[in-house]
Amino acid sequence: MRLATLFLAAACCAAAADTADEKQVAAVVQKLFDAMTAKDADAVRRTMNADAQILLVQNGRLLPVMTREDFAQRVAQAKSRIVERTWEPKIEVRGRIAMFWAEYDLHADGKFNHCGIDAFLLLKTDDGWKIANGESTAETEGCKASPLGPLREK
Repeated sequence: MRLATLFLAAACCAAAADTADEKQVAAVVQKLFDAMTAKDADAVRRTMNADAQILLVQNGRLLPVMTREDFAQRVAQAKSRIVERTWEPKIEVRGRIAMFWAEYDLHADGKFNHCGIDAFLLLKTDDGWKIANGESTAETEGCKASPLGPLREK
């Protein structure tokens, strides 16, 4: 939990993606979201370290920690088609450690479901950037309108 707290504290003041590493970090997070939309468990696994963990705070309540495998299976078994969008990410990179922090909205079967904050800690491995930990809030009230506008499915 301390690692997540440090991650969140440092991420709050980072700049938007503009270096090569920052762009690569943002691309890994987008690959995760694309894998979620496609319900592709293998693609989810490829974005994460083998021992990655996902934490979700839903309406103020911390849910049980998910392993990479737990999360990949949850994605594959989702009943709805999920589209998650982030905007104005704050990304901080130092050496082989990176943080990604952004507001997001999530749509299920084309309809708004919830909003929140996504926070990811990534590590640069021999295979590129991988998600080591992910934390998200899931809020159903007090959501700001996305600057991306309404969801437009392709």
